[in-house]
This record gives sequence, structure tokens and C-alpha cells, in this order.
Amino acid sequence: MREILRNLSFRSLRVWQRDADVYFTTWKTEFLPPLLEPILYVLAFGLGLGQLVEEVHYQGRVLGYLEFMAPGIIAVAVMFWAFFETSFSSYVRMYYQKTYDAIVATPLLVEDVLLGELLWATTKAVIAAAIMLIVLTVMGLVAWPTGLFVLPIALVGGLLFAGLGMLMTSMVKTISQFNVPIFVIIMPMFTFGGTFFPVEILPDWALVVALALPLTHIALLTRAAVLGWSNAPLLGSALYVVAIALSLVALALWRMKRRLVP
Repeated sequence: MREILRNLSFRSLRVWQRDADVYFTTWKTEFLPPLLEPILYVLAFGLGLGQLVEEVHYQGRVLGYLEFMAPGIIAVAVMFWAFFETSFSSYVRMYYQKTYDAIVATPLLVEDVLLGELLWATTKAVIAAAIMLIVLTVMGLVAWPTGLFVLPIALVGGLLFAGLGMLMTSMVKTISQFNVPIFVIIMPMFTFGGTFFPVEILPDWALVVALALPLTHIALLTRAAVLGWSNAPLLGSALYVVAIALSLVALALWRMKRRLVP
């Protein structure tokens, strides 16, 4: 691990730049999903489920369902965009397109490739969060200026899920095997991570599980920023997310280095 840390350098920004160039070349198709996603969720849940659930009791406050659910959409987008970038997309670049082989044939090292991939996945998560934040602001669902804290939250959350995605990439033998972590890890977080209902209503055993999920804490932090709750008990969640992010990134770098350089 010490060798990996010593080999990390600013050259990884060249890998980030390469991925960014590809992204902005196809920006029309890349831009639409994070733009349309909050609109679709608002229409589906606001006009659908929101008509059945008039209010949500959350941390001693009473919120409309759409007001509660909207910040969770940002947290989910951060998870999806970062995870899928370092899982499916990275696997395609590594195995099918041989992009990694081409890059390491230059003066760049394997560590530069891996860090560049992590940084780009994190950047995509922040871009998605920023787009969704703008859309939700237009809909009158964001309090300012605390809404700006969504961006650093998305940065740390994006790094966390980018590390998780790369860790899964270091383990799978075929691209179809990504279905396992998606249905065992990602989907449970999507459904039980505090996006669509307060985790406090869960039974005690389920509440313990939900509080162990990183998305639960990212959703809590995002919701506090969007709603303007500066006095919410956030320090524990923030430290937990940072600790998990650093641990996953370190483990992912180590595992991927072992896969690429046996």
C-alpha cells in the first residue's frame, strides 16, 4: 500500500482529462439523464405517492412528502453515477477497449490510471448533483445558501461510491457478475437508505442495518443542506462517510493494482 501511495501523482489528471474529453464529446446523451431524473421522480412521487402521503414526520419536523424525498434523489444520483462509472464503464475500458493498456504504455503508471478513474467518477457525481440541485431549485425545493453544501457532500459521497465500484471491478471475472453487488449492495441502499421514507420508522434490527449503509448518512447530510437545517446532528454522519470513503478508496487501489499487476 505504501508503494501505491508513493506512486500517486498529478499525472492522474491526464487520465481524468481523457475521460472528461470523452464525456463532453457525448455531452448531449450524458447531460439528459441527470436533468430528467429529478423531474421524473417529482412527477412520479409528487403526483403519485405524494397524493397519498400528505406529510412526513422527520426529526421533529413535519414535511410534505415531496419536500422530504427530493434531497434523497440527489444522494441516489451520486451513488449511481459514481458506482456505475468505476464498475461497468471502467471494466469496459479495462477489458474490452484496452484503454488501460494503452495508457500505461505511456509514462503514466497504473496508480495514475486508477486515481484518474476515481477522480472522474467523483466529478460525474458532482456534475449530476449540481444539475439536479438546479432543477430542484427551480421547483422551489432548495433552501439557500445551505444548498451549496450539497456539492462537497456529493464530492465525498462520489468518492465513496467510486471506491466501492472500483473495488467490485477488482473482484469480478465477467461483466455480468456486476449484477451481484448491484442487487446485494446498491439496491438495498437505494430502497432502505432513507431516500423514500425516514429510517426511524423501521424496526430496531432494520434501523441498525440502515444506519450502517453509507447512503443513509449521505441522504441525511444532503437533506439537511437542501432544507437549510444547519443545526442538525450531522458531525457523526459526516465523519462516518469520510472514513468509509477513505477506506474504500485505499482498498480499491490495492485490489486493482494486484489485478492489473499480478
